[in-house]
Amino acid sequence: MKDQDKPTVLLEYHLKKLKLPTILREYAAMAKVCSQDRSDYMTYLLRLTERELLDREKRAAERRIKQAAFPVIKTMDTFDFKAQPSINQQLVRELMRGEYIAKKENVLLIGNSGTGKTHLASAMAFAACAQGSKVKFYSATALVTELMECREERRLQRLQKQLQRLHLLVIDELGYVPFSKIGAQMLFEVVGRAYEQQSLMITTNLPFQQWTEVFGSERLTGALLDRLTHRCHIIEANGESYRLRQAKRRSQAKPKTN
Repeated sequence: MKDQDKPTVLLEYHLKKLKLPTILREYAAMAKVCSQDRSDYMTYLLRLTERELLDREKRAAERRIKQAAFPVIKTMDTFDFKAQPSINQQLVRELMRGEYIAKKENVLLIGNSGTGKTHLASAMAFAACAQGSKVKFYSATALVTELMECREERRLQRLQKQLQRLHLLVIDELGYVPFSKIGAQMLFEVVGRAYEQQSLMITTNLPFQQWTEVFGSERLTGALLDRLTHRCHIIEANGESYRLRQAKRRSQAKPKTN
């Protein structure tokens, strides 16, 4: 190794040990840019550290989105509020800012199947990831199944701790399948642990008076609703199903045959 190469080799070694990959990648090119525009050392360092910070935040957001396990990535830009006029657009926009998570408030999306509840929940949860929140997305049946499997395999405590570390837990499609007595009790325990400690976001096609059909026990359902609806934002979606509307359009577009 030539003597003039030693500083470069040592610098790159130090940057690797300090886990500063963006500065490692950019420092030489940035030095040329700063030399050309006659920037001082402070400007050079500022530009490098800004790049590192931005890249670090981007990588962290990408990890949070991956860990959230969204079935499909949805954003608010692709949601058609005109097709669902019953939805409170102003409330949705406010929730997109994520302040409800800091306040440990819940969000319930209630309405007919196919009205965009899952889309809205996904978009709000995606925004929460970008804002720095730890999020996990489950269908209700998948969450209960995982809870019961972990219980049988004596891994329940570990899963419960993982859920408690979240800032936002999304439970999608509550009400499509009734739970067993044990499953209902375990989901109730998740809600109980989350109460005033983290935010829950739940989508359901059932009005509150029909939740007993899912949980079986009126007493359990009442206690669960009491915890969920305390400090809660409710979004109602009572329009026509997107899928039904699209099916009608396809049917109408088909040429008639004699």
